[in-house]
Amino acid sequence: QLQLVESGGGSVQPGGSLRLSCAASGFTLDYYDISWFRQAPGEEREGVSCISSSGGSRTYADAVKGRFTISRDNAKNTVYLQMNSLKPEDTAVYYCYALRAWVTYWGQGTQVTVSS
Repeated sequence: QLQLVESGGGSVQPGGSLRLSCAASGFTLDYYDISWFRQAPGEEREGVSCISSSGGSRTYADAVKGRFTISRDNAKNTVYLQMNSLKPEDTAVYYCYALRAWVTYWGQGTQVTVSS
């Protein structure tokens, strides 16, 4: 079965850190651009960060610049999102998304809750 599986979500206090993982099953991520999106309750899904297939290009939403870092390990077929200095407004379900030409995959999401 071809799928993306996110993990690493959880509950953390403001200022804390989490590292999300996005692992591919049934296909290789090598040639895919990978993005992280998030969706808070009652809000639209928004882009958080993106990394090119080579890893040479990385982009971040203004809201997370300087706090989040996206990376990939093609040998492990996994993309990561390191999230530091977390804020309550980072609370959302985080999804990874793979894109190669017209082929796309979404993960099922992982919940991140930032609360004191």
